[in-house]
Amino acid sequence: MAINLQKGQRISLEKTNGAKLQNICVGINWGAIEKKGFFGFGGTKEAVDLDASCALFDENKALKEVVYFGNLKSKDQSVRHSGDDLTGDMDGDDGLDNEVITLDFSTLNPAVKHVAFVLNSFRGQDFGTIPFASIRIYEGTPKRVNEVFAKYDIANGSGFAGHVSMVMGIFYQKNGEWKFNAIGEPTKDKKLEETVNTVMKNFL
Repeated sequence: MAINLQKGQRISLEKTNGAKLQNICVGINWGAIEKKGFFGFGGTKEAVDLDASCALFDENKALKEVVYFGNLKSKDQSVRHSGDDLTGDMDGDDGLDNEVITLDFSTLNPAVKHVAFVLNSFRGQDFGTIPFASIRIYEGTPKRVNEVFAKYDIANGSGFAGHVSMVMGIFYQKNGEWKFNAIGEPTKDKKLEETVNTVMKNFL
């Protein structure tokens, strides 16, 4: 049973049978921008390069590591990035995630207490101009979805228009238990480093 999270909602990562979640995936699916030709004829598609990234922080909110298209695995291998998608779905929504970041809590460095997921538009293409762009945070693998925890439709969300960066959500440890804060907030940042700093200052 998928939990439809509201923005700002917090949940514990415990399944209905009481077992703790071990493997989390964050998948992003998006489309290319359609450019109409003269009088509506001969339109073209403009590739869209969105980048999902994951920032790891310790209990003092100090940044330990960032997993992104230039660093596809964390040092302990617990966080893995599927690789950089530079175009989005050029032929319409194929239903598959363009980029997936996986997180295995069982092998995560014990010093890490906050795991933040952010999204940036690499070429500065406004989220509001992308025909479809959705995010889902779920239990499973890149090829299998078991249970969805949060979904965001950023292409059709009025608050995302005019922005090229957002904080998707943060997993955090409290009293030895991992919990999830569904943030879903656009930021005024332009680059990944700025978004990571925003997370550090405002969301941890």
